[in-house]
Amino acid sequence: MRKMLLAAAAVAMVTVFGCAGTAPEETTPEETAQAEFLAPYGLEDSSAEEIVSALDRTNEDREAGLAGSVRYDTVVFATPGGETELPLPDDLFYLSLAPYVENTHDCYYHNLASCQGELVGEDLEVTIIAADGEVHVDGTVTTYDNGFVGFWLPRDIEGTISVTWDGLSATAPIATGPDDPTCVTTLQLG
Repeated sequence: MRKMLLAAAAVAMVTVFGCAGTAPEETTPEETAQAEFLAPYGLEDSSAEEIVSALDRTNEDREAGLAGSVRYDTVVFATPGGETELPLPDDLFYLSLAPYVENTHDCYYHNLASCQGELVGEDLEVTIIAADGEVHVDGTVTTYDNGFVGFWLPRDIEGTISVTWDGLSATAPIATGPDDPTCVTTLQLG
């Protein structure tokens, strides 16, 4: 009798609610390979945007042997065993900034594992304004363990970035086009 009641309840729920579930999304062989590549790092279920934002904030990827190079529209992940590439969101550009006072390094494409900035754990006042006057960033940010701070900006804009720290400041032009750097290490505070 109990089994019959459970079966009747299940039929009633399907009748009342209909088929609310969706078919599982099909994954491409490329997506499967990307997930398998990232699985040892616990990143297989994360988007490229989530991975970039998370890895840029810590040095854990250095210790794990996972390097990520951020480009205009992709991030290339590499380990001693190989590499994979994930697309970034169609409308976003990741700009990683490490202003400095005395020490910097040359950088074009931000490397999530090897780039190290001078100012670690420091509060910066940052303003990013597009050429059309739209303000994309205006506030206090704290640099990560690697001395950088990252910003998701619209792709294909030009503008100005201004940074102030401990009474020192700098302003420089920026752009987020296909040939522009994702790593800004040339902003000397003075």
